Amino acid sequence: MFGFKGAAIFAALLLCLAPFATAAQDVTLTSPDGGVEISGTLLGFDGEFYRVDTIYGELTVDGSGVSCDGPGCPNLIDFVAEVDFSGSSTMGEALMPALLEGFALRNGLRVSRQPGEGTRVDYTLRDGQTGKVVARFGFRITTTDEGFADLLADEADVVMALREIRSEERTRARNAGMGDMTDRNRSRVLALDAMVPIVAPGNPVKAISMPELAAAFSGQITNWSELGGPDAPITLHLPDAGSGLAQAVEDRLLRPEALTLPEGVVRHRLSSALSRTVTTDPFGLGLVSYAEVGNARMLTLSGSCGFTLQATRRTIKTEDYPLTSPMFLYLPARRLPKLAREFLSYMRGPAAQIVIRRVGFVDQSPEEITINRQGDRFANAISAAGDEVTLSELRRMVGTLRPMVRLTTSFRFEAGSSRLDAQSRSNIEQLARAIEAGVYDARSLSFIGFSDGDGPSVANLAIARRRAEAVRDAVLAAAETVNPDRVALQVEAYGEALPMACDDSAWGRQVNRRVEVWLR
Repeated sequence: MFGFKGAAIFAALLLCLAPFATAAQDVTLTSPDGGVEISGTLLGFDGEFYRVDTIYGELTVDGSGVSCDGPGCPNLIDFVAEVDFSGSSTMGEALMPALLEGFALRNGLRVSRQPGEGTRVDYTLRDGQTGKVVARFGFRITTTDEGFADLLADEADVVMALREIRSEERTRARNAGMGDMTDRNRSRVLALDAMVPIVAPGNPVKAISMPELAAAFSGQITNWSELGGPDAPITLHLPDAGSGLAQAVEDRLLRPEALTLPEGVVRHRLSSALSRTVTTDPFGLGLVSYAEVGNARMLTLSGSCGFTLQATRRTIKTEDYPLTSPMFLYLPARRLPKLAREFLSYMRGPAAQIVIRRVGFVDQSPEEITINRQGDRFANAISAAGDEVTLSELRRMVGTLRPMVRLTTSFRFEAGSSRLDAQSRSNIEQLARAIEAGVYDARSLSFIGFSDGDGPSVANLAIARRRAEAVRDAVLAAAETVNPDRVALQVEAYGEALPMACDDSAWGRQVNRRVEVWLR
């Protein structure tokens, strides 16, 4: 941040070079004594700070220490906060407007909606008593790709994304002075979603394995008879190619198996339109947002060992369902207007989680699951037990977990990496804030590590414990103000004793490698 007093020496240097400024510059910021002058193009004003593009680079200047002169100067008396969002239509059409309505209601504001040009929609916020306009929130409802493009072109303040930022986008943003977009202050998980395979209600196929799903969406399986259905060609349906959901399909379903999409995939601009089309297509197979299944029927994910997984709010929160898809907001390293910052803060709170749930997406509020509601998991553990997972080990695990409840807050790692995935990194922050707020005072939190069954069980047990310790340490590092006397943080591991999926595929092994949080 370029505070005015703290930059006196640098600003004085600018004075020496000021005669070379061009006439095209539209604002001049001047100190009270007239001794310091900064000229440039006004990029933004958040009600407190000016952001100016000068011939020496972009500067942020404290407005309390300068006067502004020029055609670009804002109205300081009737300042209207403005912020532009761009990106995912799944987020921009329903979720963000609902959150904006909730925020306005909570703060005594009124919201009105005005369609703009093309894909743009504007929302005006007015003071509930005076009717004075206090903010304008603009949404460009397109795709995740377009959202990042708008950010890099300085045409958006916040990106709505259904995938993580890619390396080339991250590099370009850093080179443009926007900071590292993967930092904890630059990106956040707003809500949770999942990629769900859907068919028409009359389709006889009820379940599909992940390898079969990948084979179908790569063109290796082309007839429903290969999946236990009728002798009919499969019609594939996906969102537009630039959408985060479609890119997540390629990144997470196809690329790990070195597969690509075939030609002839039917594309849809909106997930809701995709769902409606598949509902009336007896031979259609689509991948759609969990929140926008509509009247189509979800397929259960199955495995050759008999395990099944279905997308539910709970399995998406825990990431037990393998095709979870977090919904991101990305913000550059610049100040937003105060009201916009308050909106972003609101979206982390409990009131926003209720709104997220009502719209149909999965919120991040942790839920407690008693052991009695996890019968299938323990039945799977017994059926999968072999020579290396003994009955005594299962008894030890059940004896430890019986008096406890599982939190839906879980942690998983990126494929082939010790780095936590995006949803888990968000869970670190959520859990740390809850611990700091005293939510778990006088209780015990156990970080319990599990592994896949690939390799010797002794080595898997040691790896699972190290992962649990790493997660606990990350939570402690994030919870800077926690009092260790108020809450006990423990570590335990059971290796491959409680599988969630079959170990015969890469995705199954990744689902099984996890750290769960249990509460006592």
